[in-house]
Amino acid sequence: MSRDQRVQDNWALLFAQRLALKNKVSLHVVFCLVPKFLDATIRHFHFMLRGLEEVEKECKDLNIEFHLLLGEAKDVLPTFIKEHKIGGLVTDFSPLRVPRQWLKDVKKAIPSNIPMCKVDAHNIVPCWITSDKQEYSARTIRKKIHDKLPKFLTKFPPVAKHRYTSKYKSKGVDWVEAEKSLEVDQTVKPVDWATPGTRAGLDLLNEFCLKRLRKFAESRNDPTINALSNLSPWLHFGQISAQRCVLEVKRYNKQLSKSVEAYVEEAVVRRELNDKRPYIYTRETLEEGKTHDELWNSAQIQLVTEGKMHGFLRMYWAKKILEWMKSPDDSLATAIYLNDKYSLDGRDPNGYVGCMWSICGIHDQGWGERQVFGKIRYMNYDGCKRKFKINAYVARYGGKQHRYIPPV
Repeated sequence: MSRDQRVQDNWALLFAQRLALKNKVSLHVVFCLVPKFLDATIRHFHFMLRGLEEVEKECKDLNIEFHLLLGEAKDVLPTFIKEHKIGGLVTDFSPLRVPRQWLKDVKKAIPSNIPMCKVDAHNIVPCWITSDKQEYSARTIRKKIHDKLPKFLTKFPPVAKHRYTSKYKSKGVDWVEAEKSLEVDQTVKPVDWATPGTRAGLDLLNEFCLKRLRKFAESRNDPTINALSNLSPWLHFGQISAQRCVLEVKRYNKQLSKSVEAYVEEAVVRRELNDKRPYIYTRETLEEGKTHDELWNSAQIQLVTEGKMHGFLRMYWAKKILEWMKSPDDSLATAIYLNDKYSLDGRDPNGYVGCMWSICGIHDQGWGERQVFGKIRYMNYDGCKRKFKINAYVARYGGKQHRYIPPV
């Protein structure tokens, strides 16, 4: 278990249980906890570990052994496999380079007679079935996904109580020691609004369907109106399944067809894609939210304090980083750094693609050429003003206009 940190609604775990039942053997779930991962902070690890505590309890109730191993998989899994006489390995899927390298290293480290299977439990349509190439835009991938949805958007069977008990019992996880093993930034604290774990994620999904889905089609781009699902942290850590979210939302298709259509577009299709200038800012100034733009500063404050940012403002936020830094390379690196450091759903393909959509134009069409942006889609303050009440958003988060001081 790595990217998809839940028991139910998990195709990788379902497949593993099916193999175990077929071979009449016990079932073990293993999570390898590395001391640090990219720019993740204690905010991210706290959310993840509290969710994994829930996974441990649920596994125990289902007669499935849960193990938390400290260290990289290549260093700790081979010994575990030998000591527990494991006959096969099922892993979930991530498209990111570091997790992909983990799998390559594990494959080299384990005995050649141990079969290893990879299951995409994160996407509704498995990534390698959706397309065999990088897609140009949402337009080019939309039909491919919608054509395959009837086959893959199905109800989940349950992970059942396992029939075969293991001789090798888990000792139980010392979660305090697990947290002490981390070598991460402790200054970015956990947030209060987001309760980790599958139960909390499903409760939030239910609340969204009952209270906010009706506003989604019309108001999802207005950060002053609470119309979003706010589920991205739970989806990022795999504590809930995107497939479960879409199945639940589609139950309201008759009453709220436009909102359901808009949600499916975002949850399925888009989830899978040096000049002389008025302002130049350093990464440090941006991180502190001290630009001349009170809207941008407010968005940065929301990111730092809540670990999230409204989806529409994520685009504005990233595009202003492009406009205000010395080069596109610096802009992309800074957007990824800030998102990975503060956002609960950072270090995620969805976040990387979002930054690259805004800054590099990936999955977007070319627009009329302009200074700084070239043919990248442009966004500005006045455009936001036409979309929503900027003053209300700024008042909520307290962003101020700061006097511009050019970098030395």
